[in-house]
This record gives sequence, C-alpha cells and structure tokens, in this order.
Amino acid sequence: MAELEKLIGARDYRDFLNTRNELYRERGMKENPPSKAEALRLMSENPNLIKRPIVVVGGEMVLGFDEERIEKLL
Repeated sequence: MAELEKLIGARDYRDFLNTRNELYRERGMKENPPSKAEALRLMSENPNLIKRPIVVVGGEMVLGFDEERIEKLL
C-alpha cells in the first residue's frame, strides 16, 4: 500500500483505478468514487483494480496502454 501511495503521490488516485475491472463497476466507483484511503486499500487487495501498465521513466508516467505516449517516454 505504501508503494502505491508513493507512486500516486500528488496525482489523482482515481486515474489509477481500472474502469474495466468488475469491482469498479459493481461498486459504481465512477459515480461514487471511494476515498483515497479506501481506494488504496482496495487496489492493494485487488491488484486488477489498478490500471495497467504503469510506465515510469524519470519523472514521467503513462497509465494504461497508450503505445504512442509510451514510445515517447522510451
């Protein structure tokens, strides 16, 4: 959980939630997002709830599969 919190930092934690995940849909997180603490707990317990891939190069980050943005980082 600490690693996730460090990775998210000052970014919007909701950007890290995988909107295609069943738990995301079941809990209606789009309309009623969990608090940051609850989201961190849920993501640590359910890694598939984390949007992937997460590509970090230097201080830049790309969330989710965006081939063009990922190639620009590399």
